[in-house]
Amino acid sequence: MSISFSSELFEEARQWRLDLHRHPEMAFQEVRTSDFVARKLTEFGYSVRRGYGRTGVVGTLARGSASRSVALRADMDALPITEQTGLAHASTNPGVMHACGHDGHVSMLLAAAKLAALRDDLNGVLHLIFQPAEEVEGGAQFMINDGLFRDMDINAVYGLHNWPALALGHAVALDGPMMAAFATFEIEIVGRGAHGAMPHEGADAILAAGQIVSALQAICARNVSPLQAAVVSVTRIHGGDAFNVLPEKVLLGGTTRWFLPEVGDIIEKRINDIASSVAQAFACRSILRYERRYPATINNSEHATRLRRAAKASGLQVTDAEPSMASEDFAFMLQERPGAYIWLGARREGANPVLHSPLFDFNDGSLPHGIGLWDALVGQTIGSN
Repeated sequence: MSISFSSELFEEARQWRLDLHRHPEMAFQEVRTSDFVARKLTEFGYSVRRGYGRTGVVGTLARGSASRSVALRADMDALPITEQTGLAHASTNPGVMHACGHDGHVSMLLAAAKLAALRDDLNGVLHLIFQPAEEVEGGAQFMINDGLFRDMDINAVYGLHNWPALALGHAVALDGPMMAAFATFEIEIVGRGAHGAMPHEGADAILAAGQIVSALQAICARNVSPLQAAVVSVTRIHGGDAFNVLPEKVLLGGTTRWFLPEVGDIIEKRINDIASSVAQAFACRSILRYERRYPATINNSEHATRLRRAAKASGLQVTDAEPSMASEDFAFMLQERPGAYIWLGARREGANPVLHSPLFDFNDGSLPHGIGLWDALVGQTIGSN
């Protein structure tokens, strides 16, 4: 039967969270975090495997039927952001902070691990995946490449993310698309440098860059159906060093988002077409570097239903929402095994900094909700029935 968790376990999880927040680590550098996770899992009675995705940790608890198995995943990495919260538990690692709540994700899953080890009704295999490098670097794919699903017989995999836009005590697990695919791009515009007072003697890369930025917005407006989601955002422009010099080169950078593969193909082709033709029109040339990073996060409907059922059983109010154009490398795991992803409400009263803000701090009020959700899901998937 399920072991209801106490206020002592909540406080223990909160202290873990505060400690992890004080010691954030960037992608593939989560050495202290991995050591902490492995030590706790060992204390709880799990067999522990390390090295997947360099710093990844997997804890396994096997009781009863080996044919029934489930995996739960938490991400561990922090972001290259200087924290501005002024909190007592603020980051002690300059320029790095947990601005996305991964400290909370790890703490919730560790507490759920402790609960699962205390259950007397398990009839299956529980795998707990603590993943490095979720932020942009694709740690999930690295774990998969290192044999995560080859070495472990996993029937289904589930992931969770705190969601400050969603009220505390609420949860969302959609059938189908949850989060978008994403790519990054850089466009190097090469012109001919000249004196700022004699622009006719050069080829103005800055002028070409400005026109390209404007023209790229036509992709979503005129090349993608208005019934399909797409984003093209230029987020960086670098060029020039002096007031009176037209630079030879300008560098544009940004990100694209989509759900349907054919939309992703259109975006990539049109960025190249526009950059090339507009640059040429201004006597410049363009060089495009385009990298598809994460696929779309697509929930399996059966497993999304199972997540919603577990959420309701744990006392959460399951609500509906639109998919997000943000991205998540848990998508790679869902390409390998059926499963689903859920957003856990984490809104704060009053000031409610968004994810990736230097003012963000995980809402500890969502800890019991996440712990309860994982506990209920374990019971429903590999509990005796």
